[in-house]
Amino acid sequence: MEGGIMADLRASGLGGVPKGATADRPSSPSIGDVFYNGTFGYLEIYTAFGWFAASTIAPQAPLSVVATNSSSGRAYNNGRASVAFDVNSAGGVPTSFTVTSSPGSYTASGSTSPLTVTGLQSNTAYTYTVTATNNYGTSSASSASSAVTATTVPAAPSISAAAASQSATITITPGADGGSAITQYTITSSPATTTQTTSNTTYTFTGLTNGTAYTFTATATNANGTSTASAASNSITPTSFNGSIEYLVVAGGGAGSTAYWNAASAGGGAGGFRTSINSSPITITPGLQYVVEIGGGGNGLFHPAGATTLPNGGDGGSGTNSVFSTITATGGGGGAHEGMGQGSGRGFNGGSGGGSVNQALKGLGNTPSTSPSQGNDGGSGAGDSGGGGGGAGSVGSNGSGQSTLGTGGAGSNLASSWASATSSGESGYFAGGGAGSAYESGTGTTGGIGGGGFSKARQGDAGNGLANTGGGGGGAGGDSSGSRRSGNGGSGIVILRTSDTVVTASSYTGTLYNTGGYKYYKFTATGSITF
Repeated sequence: MEGGIMADLRASGLGGVPKGATADRPSSPSIGDVFYNGTFGYLEIYTAFGWFAASTIAPQAPLSVVATNSSSGRAYNNGRASVAFDVNSAGGVPTSFTVTSSPGSYTASGSTSPLTVTGLQSNTAYTYTVTATNNYGTSSASSASSAVTATTVPAAPSISAAAASQSATITITPGADGGSAITQYTITSSPATTTQTTSNTTYTFTGLTNGTAYTFTATATNANGTSTASAASNSITPTSFNGSIEYLVVAGGGAGSTAYWNAASAGGGAGGFRTSINSSPITITPGLQYVVEIGGGGNGLFHPAGATTLPNGGDGGSGTNSVFSTITATGGGGGAHEGMGQGSGRGFNGGSGGGSVNQALKGLGNTPSTSPSQGNDGGSGAGDSGGGGGGAGSVGSNGSGQSTLGTGGAGSNLASSWASATSSGESGYFAGGGAGSAYESGTGTTGGIGGGGFSKARQGDAGNGLANTGGGGGGAGGDSSGSRRSGNGGSGIVILRTSDTVVTASSYTGTLYNTGGYKYYKFTATGSITF
């Protein structure tokens, strides 16, 4: 005994290094303390990870790997996981650790547990392994963790808009949800009004100013946070337009017929005629493109001098239909030639084919299913005089005797604003029937738009129906000494108008007129319009 203190016999044999069983390790060691462990038979050193064998060997694979998804506020496709593990004290002392994901091989390195892996793809399940490294090498990979799905905020949605009065209809196309259901969309206008939220993909954004152009962006939110903003929508301009459109739809008129030698022929019927003046406007969908079809007039027939047969049987060609939205006007019927009966076609709320000569029959007008007035009949022919084609305003007259032609039925005279605003028709008339021809003398027109018929005594071309009015063509009479041509039907027209003068169609191929508190869109050729 020295100085009254008994020496520690366990340490005396190793130059002062403590020794004993595992349980004899110092209870409060400091990093760098050593201990000879008789249980394992080697010298240990105390490290930041605990007691390790003081040997020059590589570490052993870490143990008990556990991964946890870290979702809050993570951007789409930048997921994050925290990976915890236990250090394996059976090998050399590690100085660093590396975590690797599967799939993707995303990695993170550091000197302590846990380690955070970033850049993970949203809504993808990953497992993780860990290796340990020191100056003497790197361990094998640990056993894999359980699979954990990376979740983030959603991807940005896309957005489109359609204008309404003081509002817009917003349609959102969701992006990927980031692995967590989207619970809300936030919509912002530019220029700024209010920020509005919805859980639906279709939404009415209110509080807008009519006449101002707007675009919109949207974000998506889930339990992890909010996406970046979408690209801007298409530009829209809210208006007070409610989709109500007044209309005039006139089809192409029928052509007049031609006759055998020394005979007369019938006039063509007016084109079908439909208008909201005598019924209700129709409602269309703002933002939807509508095709406007303009009917062509029926083709007249050429009969050369000395010919002993009639071209195409002598009947004039029918006009073709005009269409806007749900409104269809049917082409006028062609006049019938000598010896035949009714005209070859029927009008729809307008004139039909005219009657033929030497027949008590006549062309009949159609009774439309939705318009308030029926197509008017043509006149019948008698005594070598052709009947007149029916018009939208009246029945065609009968031929009577050799010198009196059948006059075409009068056209419908619209309110002067429709005609004057669009420079259409003559004194506002549309869809007048063509006149028949007389055997001996006479010519004529009706309403300024149906073609006149020519008599045998006046060789040449019969009158055409006026273009863009749906007028019927005139009948052509003649004898063996001269050629003649029956009149063509006039082409149709579509005119649309709205009393909301703030509204201008976003695209149209017709001609725009502003007058009398209305906007008129006049179409003389097939095209389209979008409000």
